[in-house]
Amino acid sequence: MTKLSITNNSGIAVITLNNPPANVITIDLINEINAFVLSLTDDRDTKVVIFKSSNDTIFLAHLDVTVINGTPAGQSACTEFSHMIANIKAMRQASIAVVEGIARGGGNEFAMACDLAYGTENAVFAQPEINVNFPTGGQGAVQFARRMGKNKALQALLLGNDFTAQQAESLNIITQFVPKSEIDNIVNAVASTISRREVRDIVMFKEIIRAAIRDEGAGADLELRYFLTRAKEEKTQTIVRSFLKYGGQTEREATDFQGIFEDVAAELSK
Repeated sequence: MTKLSITNNSGIAVITLNNPPANVITIDLINEINAFVLSLTDDRDTKVVIFKSSNDTIFLAHLDVTVINGTPAGQSACTEFSHMIANIKAMRQASIAVVEGIARGGGNEFAMACDLAYGTENAVFAQPEINVNFPTGGQGAVQFARRMGKNKALQALLLGNDFTAQQAESLNIITQFVPKSEIDNIVNAVASTISRREVRDIVMFKEIIRAAIRDEGAGADLELRYFLTRAKEEKTQTIVRSFLKYGGQTEREATDFQGIFEDVAAELSK
């Protein structure tokens, strides 16, 4: 890996994107991201993957425009870019994009492919492809339509204009705007909590949400199947007994609900 710096600690992998000078999405970067993401397919220890940038002003730029052509090599590179977006979305782990700086075109599509995305006050989001005579190639238009609805998506795609992190949050492009001074603490807290779950927990909710977005009834059916299956597990019954032991379904829930779960976790860790 020459374009990615990777650390992994306590179930949290931090991936720093580094493709100077402008963090353009080149075929080399695409190949490294695909290789890393696919390496996690059977990984049960890594629960969260955080994507950050080594560039203070550009989180991740657009796809390398020199590959957007009609040659076999160019078409192959564009297809691999599309596969990269699909691979990120298909990850079993929870993926988080920490956007400090510009994320236009493919960079914005990369952030939207992640499960969670946070942007700071210097973040910029856009799908400006119309200005160079082609549509989005990494599900940008698809995601804008699903997140914004017809009118706002059409306006954004035809204008190709920038959005601040605050605007991006309001349009559901990202999960949340977070001031730069707080971003590390917020993301670390989110990642730390998720990393205490099992990979199958992450997969379960991803599958339910994905099904529900496609079809509400299908989502409800899948949720019920998971609910009934988990109810039969000994792990579930052990937690329920401990929950009741430490004040679940008593007045303690009104004043110290989180404390009950902390006591349950402490008992189960013994």
